[in-house]
Amino acid sequence: MKDKLQKIKDDAVAAIKASEGLGALNDVRVNFLGKKGVLTSVLKGMKDVAPEDRPAVGQMVNEAREAIENLIEDTKKKMEAAELEKQLEDEVIDVTLPAKKSICGHRHPNIITLEEVENIFIGMGYEVVEGPEVEYDYYNFEALNIPANHPAKDEQDTFYINDKIVLRTQTSSVQARIMEQGKLPIRILSPGRAFRSDEVDATHSPSFHQIEGLVIDKGITFADLKGTLEEFAKKLYGEDTKVKFRPHHFPFTEPSAEVDVTCFKCKGKGCRFCKNSGWVEILGCGMVHPNVLRMSGIDPEVYQGFAFGVGLERITLFKYEIDDMRLLYENDTRFLRQF
Repeated sequence: MKDKLQKIKDDAVAAIKASEGLGALNDVRVNFLGKKGVLTSVLKGMKDVAPEDRPAVGQMVNEAREAIENLIEDTKKKMEAAELEKQLEDEVIDVTLPAKKSICGHRHPNIITLEEVENIFIGMGYEVVEGPEVEYDYYNFEALNIPANHPAKDEQDTFYINDKIVLRTQTSSVQARIMEQGKLPIRILSPGRAFRSDEVDATHSPSFHQIEGLVIDKGITFADLKGTLEEFAKKLYGEDTKVKFRPHHFPFTEPSAEVDVTCFKCKGKGCRFCKNSGWVEILGCGMVHPNVLRMSGIDPEVYQGFAFGVGLERITLFKYEIDDMRLLYENDTRFLRQF
């Protein structure tokens, strides 16, 4: 048995020295030390060895295994060192060559504006909430006092998945979801993507972003709405900004209004940007319609509220004096690097 183990050891040493790479060395390890290797077969034959000789034979096998393992490990380290040395010689770095320029990304102008708006309203005690972009017709229309025969439900304006599911046309659907939870008072801001069947041009896109605000509490009046939006406008466009409310109609608010601010380019004097009016329209708003409150399980005799909605792209275009909405989506780095 001793002669047999010595021969196995000698064969292993010869095979290790003849190995020309790490792959060949691993083959040697498997042939001699693997589950079906030569030494393993010797251990499996221990049952044929006399019981009194088994301890000595076992010790010899372990010594042979240890010697082979040590030699393989030493040879492996030498091979790895040699390969690294060769790689360093082959991959010479010319330190005189100009370095590759590292291009670092940054926030999109829409995101910069959105974060600024969120921070303004968070400072006024609002909570930012989100909702699904694929929405039920009920939350997108009916819960907002838009019945089945309303023009806004025309398929020319809305992307329908089926007769009950749409791509939301406004983030007001989040307000309906929050109101029906019955956790009052409510003071939320709901930004997100919305979809409408519009042709792409300088001011329209089938995919755009809205920021909706909602406040529900006891004793809320139109004066609270005016004060909130005036504070928002001053924080966003400057303390000298003035706000003007014009009567309008929205099915989910009554009374309703559109809000203009003094042109931040000419400060109200009149210019090309504001079409010489001195004012720029930024959003729509109003007091939450009693029907909307009732459908959400809120008693309009006890609670009142206001809501407002602004297009994120709209205020981004105004803020940075961009004249074409498509620039925000074309991913032209020459444009985006300016921000």
